[in-house]
Amino acid sequence: MEETGICPKCGSPLGPVQETKTGRKLQKCSTAGPYDPKSKPTGCTYVKWLAVEPQLLDEKCPKCGNQLVLAVTRFGKKMKKCSTGGWDAVAKKATGCDYVEWLTGVSKELDEKCPECGNKLVLYTTSAGKRMKKCSTGGWDKETRKPTGCKYVEWLKPGESETDSQGEEFLPVQE
Repeated sequence: MEETGICPKCGSPLGPVQETKTGRKLQKCSTAGPYDPKSKPTGCTYVKWLAVEPQLLDEKCPKCGNQLVLAVTRFGKKMKKCSTGGWDAVAKKATGCDYVEWLTGVSKELDEKCPECGNKLVLYTTSAGKRMKKCSTGGWDKETRKPTGCKYVEWLKPGESETDSQGEEFLPVQE
């Protein structure tokens, strides 16, 4: 997928399409230097984020029976939605089936105790594929925007596998 174009900032051609670790695609100005988080960017700073095409799933919509698609918002959030659903920009309203299921992380109980409170730990994998061991009593209160329960969290490095007491290996989620 090679999109071409001209940078609206400096008039140079756009570089090749690149993909981030989370699967989003972008195209930078060809005069942009390499990314280095320790220094300021060099060259033109224009970045064009490309829309991620929805993927058809082998699942049926529970509301209407049509096929579901895996869609990604412009901010990287993932959802399953009905393939007949859409948006009428002129009327500014939803069209077709309105079924949406937001994808969140997955928890798996571990045979380990929390070092802070003694309750069980869980292996939590976010929808972006990041993994952590956290206390099973830990949570988040959306209204007050504060953590609840035990606050123990241990983030696992990418590619690092974890095993439970039965020897089952937990690998990073491949999306």
